[in-house]
Amino acid sequence: MIRGTLDLLNLTLGATDGTIGTVKDVYFDEARWAIRYLIVDTGDWLPGRRVLISPFAVRAIEWGRGRVDVGLTRQQVKYSPDIDTQKPISRQNEEAYLSYYGYPYYWGGSDLWGATAYPIMPPPIAPELRGQGRPSESLEEKTTAREDSHLRSALEVIGYGIEAVDDSIGHVEDLLFDEQSWQVRFLAIATRNWLPGKRVLIPPQWIDEMNWADRTARVHVTRAAIKESPPYDPANPPKADYEANLYRHYGRPLGP
Repeated sequence: MIRGTLDLLNLTLGATDGTIGTVKDVYFDEARWAIRYLIVDTGDWLPGRRVLISPFAVRAIEWGRGRVDVGLTRQQVKYSPDIDTQKPISRQNEEAYLSYYGYPYYWGGSDLWGATAYPIMPPPIAPELRGQGRPSESLEEKTTAREDSHLRSALEVIGYGIEAVDDSIGHVEDLLFDEQSWQVRFLAIATRNWLPGKRVLIPPQWIDEMNWADRTARVHVTRAAIKESPPYDPANPPKADYEANLYRHYGRPLGP
């Protein structure tokens, strides 16, 4: 199912032995547009500290109960690498975090999560290979590991202006993601300054240019096309046929 990142805010994080805290933001990967971490405020349990929780740890999201269940203990979270979420997160920070939990690196592979399309833990290491460290990295993985991280805050991007080829069309109101893959499937655009009350969806892959300094994104569509595009209602998540209708409206091929 497709959900908004704003729906995640203030959900309670439940470990296997108690509460961790509440979701305050998410980090997504601007290169592949996938949510990589939940940013969790630990409240009175670990005062003043925010921790990262990877989708690899998520076992279920209980929207009705306002809760995210994760397969971690409070002790694991307590002693996880302390990462300052108020500063850019380096690739070295991520390597330390993923190594601590034993999660695979998501970069360098051909799929969304490296070796898989979903945040699923790989099979256990064979007994004869245990203690030999992480498997050898590919050349692509080694090269990518030296690059900077591409993480962005969802709350930072919400509010960015969207520019069509012939004028502004509105601003980002939310990022919609797939619950299973955690891929950001659409930007929800509010056109209230131009078409009051109408909201539309744009896949992030259609963005031609993202200007982080100016807080704007440019897409190769016209205002006329936006005006006639299938509307989006936040109260009703898009159904399976919505995406096909959207691509058909803009004359774009549906596929990877």
